[in-house]
Amino acid sequence: MKIKVMTYNIHHGVGTDQRLDLNRIAEVIRKSNSDIIALNEVDKYFSKRSDYMDQIGWLANHLNMDYAFAPALSLKSKGTLPRRQYGIALLSRFSILTKKVHAFEFIPGLFEGRSILDTTIQIHEKIVNVHVTHLSLNPFLHRIQTSFIVDLLKDNPYPVIVMGDCNMKPRSKGWRKITRVFQDAWLLEGKGSGYTYSTLRPRFRLDYIFVDRNFDVIQAEMETTNPKASDHFPVKAQLHLK
Repeated sequence: MKIKVMTYNIHHGVGTDQRLDLNRIAEVIRKSNSDIIALNEVDKYFSKRSDYMDQIGWLANHLNMDYAFAPALSLKSKGTLPRRQYGIALLSRFSILTKKVHAFEFIPGLFEGRSILDTTIQIHEKIVNVHVTHLSLNPFLHRIQTSFIVDLLKDNPYPVIVMGDCNMKPRSKGWRKITRVFQDAWLLEGKGSGYTYSTLRPRFRLDYIFVDRNFDVIQAEMETTNPKASDHFPVKAQLHLK
C-alpha cells in the first residue's frame, strides 16, 4: 500500500511578502497530492495576525479532509469567545480514529509552548500511528523532547510516522537519537540538500519525515509550488507500507 505524506510549517498563513493568505497554503497542499499532511505554526482564533481564524478548520473544510489539532499555547479570550490557540495540526484524506496531545511540560515552572500530536489513522484495512511535532530551539529542551519522543514510540504496536519542524540539523545529536529508531525519508530518497528554511534563502534542513521499519521510502522531495506562501518549504514523501 502506497501513501503520500507531507510536513509543512505554514507560518500562520503569512508569506514571505508579509501577506496573510490561507488560500495559498491550501493550494500548495492541494497540488502536493498528499494523503496526510503535518502542519506547524497553525493559529486557531489566536490573534489579529491571522484574523482570528480557525485555520485548521478552514483548511480541512476547503480541502475536504479530516483533521486534528494540538495547541501548544492556549489563552483565555474575553467573554464567551473561543480560547485563543496556536499549535500543530494534521490533515488526512483518511479517517482519524484517535487523537492525544502530549504537552512538553517536563520541568515545573518552565513552559515554552511545545507539544506532540499523537493520532491513529485508518488507511484501508490498516491502522497507522502518525505524530506531528514542533521541537524547541533551546538545546536543553530539545534534548528532553527528542528523548521523550523516542521513549513514547519505542513499543508502539502500529506502523509509525513522525513529522514536523524539528529545529535540528542532519547528523546532530538529536537527529542521531531519532534515527537510531526511525528512518529519515530525505536521507534515503531525497536529492540535494533538502534545505527547507528559509524559502527566501534556503540554508537549513529543519523539517523532517521520519518513519519506522514498517515503511519503505519510495521518494522524497520538496514541494516548491509557491515559495512565497510561507517561510518554510514543505517536504513530502511517498511511502510503501509493508
